[in-house]
Amino acid sequence: MGVECPGVGQPVMKQLRNNVIRAGLGALYLSGAHHLLRPLLSGVGAIFMLHHVRPAREDAFQPNRHLEVTPDFLRATLCHLRSSEIDIVSMDELHERLVQGRFERRFAAFTLDDGYRDNRDHALPVLREFDAPATVYVASDFAEGIGRLWWTALEAVIAKAEQVEVTIGHSALRLDASTPAAKQATFDRLHDWLRALPGEHDLKREIEALCVAHGVDMEALCRSLCLSWDEVKRLAADPLVTIGAHTISHCNLAKQSEEIAAEEMAVSRVRIEQALEREVLHLAYPYGDREAAGTREFALAASAGFKTAVTTRPGMLFAENAGHMTALPRVSLNGNYQDARILPVLTSGAATAMWNGFRRFAAA
Repeated sequence: MGVECPGVGQPVMKQLRNNVIRAGLGALYLSGAHHLLRPLLSGVGAIFMLHHVRPAREDAFQPNRHLEVTPDFLRATLCHLRSSEIDIVSMDELHERLVQGRFERRFAAFTLDDGYRDNRDHALPVLREFDAPATVYVASDFAEGIGRLWWTALEAVIAKAEQVEVTIGHSALRLDASTPAAKQATFDRLHDWLRALPGEHDLKREIEALCVAHGVDMEALCRSLCLSWDEVKRLAADPLVTIGAHTISHCNLAKQSEEIAAEEMAVSRVRIEQALEREVLHLAYPYGDREAAGTREFALAASAGFKTAVTTRPGMLFAENAGHMTALPRVSLNGNYQDARILPVLTSGAATAMWNGFRRFAAA
C-alpha cells in the first residue's frame, strides 16, 4: 500500500473558490452595485449564523476556519448594523415581527450553532457592548460531554499525522499528511467521504476508528470545546441569551427515518427544557443544507412545537418567510471572509441573491 496524495488539486480548487467568492464580494463593494440592489434584495431582515467566536489562530492547517470568526469581526458586524439603523432582535421578536408584518424597520438576529464555550467567553462580551440578543443552539449530547464533533476530530487526527490509513470502499489507502497542503487535501477527501456515508452509524464507526488509530479522544474534545449543562444554564440566565435546540446528536436528519428524526428534535427539546426549566421554542437543523433538511424536516419541526427553525441555506428574510417559519434561511459570517468592507454587501442581500441565482425567496 503506497502513500497516495489525495488530489492536490482539491485544496487548490477550494482556495480558488474562496478567492472567487472573495473577489465577487469585493467587486460588489467597489462597484457600489450593492447600493442599487439593496431596495430589491435586502428584504425585511436577516438571521446571521456563527459557530465559534474566538481569537485568530496561527496554525497553518485550519480546515474548519470557515466556522470561526474573531471577536473583532463580530464587533465590526454589530457596529455596522447599529450604524445602519438595523434593529438587532431575539428570535422571539423576529418571529413576532414576521407574523405581525411589522416591517417599518429592518431587523437582524444572531444565532450560534452547537453550544461552544467560546460563545460565552468571547461572543457574549461583544454582544453586551451592543446590547445585542443572540440565540445559542445546543446539541444535547454536546452538553452531556459525549457528542461527536467529528469534523473537529478529523482535523485533530490529520494535524498530528504524517499519513492517514483508511479503507474507502474496497480500497485501502495511505493518504499523505506531511505538509499543510497535503493535510488539507486529505481532510477534504475524508470530510466529503464521511459526510456522504449512508448512515450515522457508518460515520460513527469510521471516525472512531480514525480517532483510536491516532490517539484522539473525541469525548475529551467535546468536553473541552462545548458548554456543559451547568454552563448552559448559567448562560441562559443572561437576558441577552436564548437557548435553542440543535437535536440530540447533531446528525443529518434527512438520512434518518421519520421516527428517529422526530425523536432527535423532540427529545433534544425536552432535555434542554428539563435542564433550564424553561420553554425551548427555536431549532437549528444540523448541517442545515438541502441534503440535511427539507420539506419533511420542516414539517417535523413544526409538529414538535418549534416556533422557528433555521437552515444554513443562504438568504435574506422577506414577508413570505412568515408562511415558512421552520425553513428560515441565514446569512453566514464565514471565517474565510472577515473583511469589514463586505458587511454592506451582506446586509444589502446582493451576496445571498447572487448565490441563489437572484431568487429573492425560496422556502423548499
